[in-house]
Amino acid sequence: MTVTQYLADWRPYPFEITQTRLEFDIAPRATRVRSQIDFRRFGAGDLVLDGAGLRTLSLTIDGRALPLDLIREDDERLVIPAADLPASFTFAAEVEINPEANTALEGLYLSGGMFCTQCEAEGFRHITWYPDRPDVMAPFQVTINSDMPVLLSNGNPVSQAPGRAVWQDPWKKPAYLFALVAGDLRAISDSFTTMSGRKVALNVWVRPGDEGRAGYAMESLIRSMKWDEEVYGREYDLDVFNIVAVDDFNMGAMENKGLNIFNSKLVLATAETATDDDYERIEAVIGHEYFHNWTGNRITCRDWFQLCLKEGLTVFRDQQFTSDMRSAAVKRIRDVQTLRARQFREDAGPLAHPPRPDHYQEINNFYTATVYEKGAEVIGMLKRLVGDEGYRAALDLYFDRHDGQACTIEDWIAVFQDATGRDLTQFKRWYTDAGTPRLTLSEDWAEGRLTLNFSQDTAPTPGQADKPARVIPIALGLIGPNGDEVLPTTVLEMTEPSQSFSFDGLGARPVVSLLRGFSAPVTVSREICATEQALLLAHDTDPYARWQAGHDLALDGLIARATGHDGGEEFNRALAGVLTDATADPAFAALCLVLPGEEEIATTIAARGAIPDPDAIHAARRALMLDIATTHERALARLYDAMTQTGDYRPDAEGAARRSLRLACLAYLSRLDGGARAEALYKSATNMTERQGALEQLIATGRDKDALADFAAEFGGNRLVMDKWFMVQPLRTAPGNAVARTRELAARPDFDWKNPNRFRALIGGLTANHAAFHAADGSGYDFLAEWLMRLDPVNPQTTARMCSAFETISRYDSGRQALARAALVRIAALPGLSRNTAEMVTRILAGPDQGQ
Repeated sequence: MTVTQYLADWRPYPFEITQTRLEFDIAPRATRVRSQIDFRRFGAGDLVLDGAGLRTLSLTIDGRALPLDLIREDDERLVIPAADLPASFTFAAEVEINPEANTALEGLYLSGGMFCTQCEAEGFRHITWYPDRPDVMAPFQVTINSDMPVLLSNGNPVSQAPGRAVWQDPWKKPAYLFALVAGDLRAISDSFTTMSGRKVALNVWVRPGDEGRAGYAMESLIRSMKWDEEVYGREYDLDVFNIVAVDDFNMGAMENKGLNIFNSKLVLATAETATDDDYERIEAVIGHEYFHNWTGNRITCRDWFQLCLKEGLTVFRDQQFTSDMRSAAVKRIRDVQTLRARQFREDAGPLAHPPRPDHYQEINNFYTATVYEKGAEVIGMLKRLVGDEGYRAALDLYFDRHDGQACTIEDWIAVFQDATGRDLTQFKRWYTDAGTPRLTLSEDWAEGRLTLNFSQDTAPTPGQADKPARVIPIALGLIGPNGDEVLPTTVLEMTEPSQSFSFDGLGARPVVSLLRGFSAPVTVSREICATEQALLLAHDTDPYARWQAGHDLALDGLIARATGHDGGEEFNRALAGVLTDATADPAFAALCLVLPGEEEIATTIAARGAIPDPDAIHAARRALMLDIATTHERALARLYDAMTQTGDYRPDAEGAARRSLRLACLAYLSRLDGGARAEALYKSATNMTERQGALEQLIATGRDKDALADFAAEFGGNRLVMDKWFMVQPLRTAPGNAVARTRELAARPDFDWKNPNRFRALIGGLTANHAAFHAADGSGYDFLAEWLMRLDPVNPQTTARMCSAFETISRYDSGRQALARAALVRIAALPGLSRNTAEMVTRILAGPDQGQ
């Protein structure tokens, strides 16, 4: 039964838990879980406990047996009438669960012979009867009985003996932060001394044979702990911190208190098996989950509507961390690219929702780019508005006031108001309103005065037709005609639907460097000519605004070509400056060289009121790349050679920057040499970054047969590396052949489709190939629908998330819309369709249909 949950219906739980004691007898098909939970009443109401898929053996209150017919609502709700309960009591239950059959990977499950858990958001109810809601917090004691050699849970170890381990977590936590691991594991160990002098034992647990691939994860953990003390004043609070790498995992990682469980792809890395992006992602996610210790664990969210409270803040913190560890300018540009590719797309379609939604059917469907990435952008705006000192004062107050509590967005806004004296009532709309505001700029120039006229509007989104004005921090500068900066970065605060700002005493009309640092998550509409964009690309002092100018110049040219006009010549000419700038960070130069993706081009065409043609977009992008390669062949070749790796591989920012520029040049040069350089690089590469980059160009040029066979022969036994092999083929194959190739790969015996990483690699690789997925014959839609229908009974979470590939169908022509909607209707008609997938399909089908 599908039930819509509403924020307005939230009520406090009428009981407090003073202690939770759990004992597990671990077995693959029949794990016994005995619980003893000490309750104390503080409000009116029945005792309501959640459970799912449990074989209940006994229930007691203070030792008195309860009838099993108290279990209601499809065996997922246990209700004990208030009249039967004293003011304080101990509830006990014994249940049996089947980890081996748990393919949904929620609760306790088996992954390659290792027992592990995933309880966020509502997985704990698959383990035992409990109030599975984030505002019910308690200390836990956990006993694990198993013949597995390593037995782990939250908190500190109390006792360890063969076949038995006891763990005690002294800090109150909700059930979603519970974790247990039992398996044959090896530890990479180190220690960290906190700022108060406590020594913390650190362990990264991996399968036997993977010990040599976990060193970077440990280094990243130590850097994270040090950074959080220095920047936020937050010290770790247990005697031990454990990380466990798991092969089968729906998410990236999980911040369970003291026992973080990670998708193995975010732990294991060597130069031969992981790319620079993998290393950076490992560092970022290790930091993210560690930072949750305070922003998510010590202070958690009152209900799942407040999810962005912990996730948006922690994403913002991990972005700061990566910026400090690497290039802040490059990190900011990449974060904006991610936001636009994922969250702007979400905001523009039927899945749009505010960072804090007011209703949902399945909370797992709201682990979205809006909650995470836009949630982080909102905090970045807040920091910009109150300044660094105000932000630190507010965060210190937040930790002092709310430690040990489950909080709301209102609590978060209140600490900023109290710490800084600012009224943030209007700013709160960023949390409650969906959609991406459009910022429109027009200019007036007269006698040394430049007047900037801004207006803002936000298109209707599902359930929200009217969008009042928001607070928009607009960071800008002014660049003179000679390239000099005549106004350094200034932040304007826009609070009205329309506002004007004037600047006097200017000798000549400047070019506006707008939205520096991407100061607000908005789209921009302005009249700016190609000459002015080229000026900004050459001279802007803000790295983000400089990159954006070149990106917009390229985007305009690509759209012109995709819609039957000439375009791209100005960007082609402007690249000469980028290619010859000896002072530029190679990573920044690489970003400037990469053309806007086909998905972004389609999004922009649709936003301008036209219907995008995926085939024309693909052809336009290929043609412009060929033109650029032809014009700048010598400069590209010179840079390609200059960026050759010298010395041993190091996953640091400097080395990664050089490799990124080399591969950006290779993408262009391969258009001219038919893949000859890529073939040579593939054979000589000593690291996975260059080997995978070369392989991608060999696939794009149709010269991949030998390299693919060689890659599979060398790495066939490495699941994570083979995920790359499965992903790059549908992603880089020419659109006309990509679906057929993906079908062939899906038929291979090593396509382990029940493993989320492998499924996302292959099927996600196809959906990311824009022209192939949106093939006019509907073959991409049909292929995805077939596999989603097969996966849904096995893993509803992964299925539902993959449905988002259909969220943009309303922007395309009526033929493609009809084919995509037919595929969705087939999914919707699947008998026994999960609640997760049903909600996603229903929301997408309810979106606009331009073909009707």
